[in-house]
Amino acid sequence: QVQLVESGGGLVQPGGSLRLSCAASGSISNIYAMGWYRQAPGKQRELVAAIISGGSINYADSVKGRFTISRDNAKNTVYLQMKSLKPEDTAVYYCNVAGSGGVYWGQGTQVTVSS
Repeated sequence: QVQLVESGGGLVQPGGSLRLSCAASGSISNIYAMGWYRQAPGKQRELVAAIISGGSINYADSVKGRFTISRDNAKNTVYLQMKSLKPEDTAVYYCNVAGSGGVYWGQGTQVTVSS
């Protein structure tokens, strides 16, 4: 059974930093994308950052220059380094992996940016 477990969320002041981690277990074959989405109350889930097969990376315009997505294949983990956080970054962040067998989601981790 495929499972994605996020960690690293929490409360941080504006301008602060957090690093989210997503540890994958189970067999996921032929991965063609992995990344992070977020959803704020009353809003639709939106793409934050994704690594596409071949190594290309996409970022939402709102996070370019502040967030960095990376992966550690040996640890089977995907990261999202978030810097210069703003109140509008407050949301539940979800890990996502797409492979030939389907699309998989983590349960989400809350990020709250507030003074």
